[in-house]
Amino acid sequence: MQVSGGDFGLHQKDSAGSLPPMSASHDPKLSRHILVGLAMGVGVGLLCNHLFASGGPLAAHAATLGVVIDQAVLPVGRIFLRLIFMVVIPLIISAIAIGALDLGDARHLGRVGLRTLLATLGLSATSVAIALLLVNTLQPGRTLPPESREQLLAQYAGDSAKAVERSRDTTGVGDTLLQLIPDNPLREAVNAFDPNNRGGGMLAVMVFAVILGLAMAAAPPERVLALKNVLSGLFDVCMIIIGFALKLAPVGVACLGFALGARLGIGVVQTVGFYVVTVLTGLALHQFVTYPVVLKFFGKKSPVRFFAETKEAMVTAFATSSSNATLPVSLRVAEENLRLPPKISRFVLTVGASANQNGTALYEGITVLFLAQVFGVDLSMGQQFTVALMCVLAGVGTAGVPGGSLPLVAGVLATIGVQPESIAIILGVDRLLDMCRTVLNVTGDMVVAVLVSRGETPPTIRPNPQRPDRTAPRHPSPV
Repeated sequence: MQVSGGDFGLHQKDSAGSLPPMSASHDPKLSRHILVGLAMGVGVGLLCNHLFASGGPLAAHAATLGVVIDQAVLPVGRIFLRLIFMVVIPLIISAIAIGALDLGDARHLGRVGLRTLLATLGLSATSVAIALLLVNTLQPGRTLPPESREQLLAQYAGDSAKAVERSRDTTGVGDTLLQLIPDNPLREAVNAFDPNNRGGGMLAVMVFAVILGLAMAAAPPERVLALKNVLSGLFDVCMIIIGFALKLAPVGVACLGFALGARLGIGVVQTVGFYVVTVLTGLALHQFVTYPVVLKFFGKKSPVRFFAETKEAMVTAFATSSSNATLPVSLRVAEENLRLPPKISRFVLTVGASANQNGTALYEGITVLFLAQVFGVDLSMGQQFTVALMCVLAGVGTAGVPGGSLPLVAGVLATIGVQPESIAIILGVDRLLDMCRTVLNVTGDMVVAVLVSRGETPPTIRPNPQRPDRTAPRHPSPV
């Protein structure tokens, strides 16, 4: 392998001049295996919830089930998640830095950044408009009986108190903007997933990576060639590790699904079922109406083909409930399936994993207005618009990890006079909705990548011998 003298891009070229495929291996049947594992895990979990519940035939052994979940089942699922999470930081740093480097200069980066910002704001505005329309039409908060509300508050009071405590630790606008420029990037990287982190977190890490890439672009190419190769190698190694983790995905998600079903059961879902239906309806409208319309008329991309090419990333997003954990899969899907330019897709997707949270903004808008209805707080349309705007801004700063939006929801509730502790009502179903809205977040990132990449030169990818090229003409076999 040799580096082209005039090319300062991410990939090296082989003797044929084509780009090597990304390193993460994957099974074409992986999406199906993950879905089957998740369905089996949740199904068996619900069965155990019924058998070990109070009054059930095995109620006397309920404590034993809890021990099995905590000591045997959950650790297996968390191994799968930790294999993914441990490479998120190095992946983000390498992908954004090399993406900024490949874009060439600050002016080009500014154009791509502006197009990304406009697309993100447009999709986010549409998502919160859907949230306002559904909540005011369906009125889900008016259907919750008072006794159910008290029962749920008592059941989840401990978890809600923790989220409220985190939400009260707020900073001013000036300090928030200042935190995006890290004085210690290493500290921000180490604490990026810490809910008690007082710094800029993941966004600060991204800002550092962008500045690093711009500085490399401004430096003489021969002086930073070694650093570029290190970052390129780091990215490829991260993708290989993700390939290892994906081999465990069916078993890992089955274990996580079992724990979810065994502990949640169907009682809480039935109690707040109308709320769940409202959120899922909003997410479905945005996923299957807004995105296809945008792809068809602005991205000039067939929605059917887009969903077929990105289904693996969507399934991974649903299984992990994390945009950050899905990022490696999204990057590979964007380059191999959607054939987007790597310098565009890597920048847009890595930034979008934390800054483009369409699903989270929609979910937070419905949740805040739903809880206001539950507690009899009537909001004018102007107040609802303010809530929607706050949810869009909160979505930008939401950590792309499971449950990352709960502290922000509590903070928005406090501003409209609703008890922040009331988030206890929806904690029982938050995991399910987290999985669904993560699909919307990840899909939105790839939609934005398609929009921003329009008009750019698609990448040249060497065909994978284990994966047939559907674009190649078919020739009749000799007889």
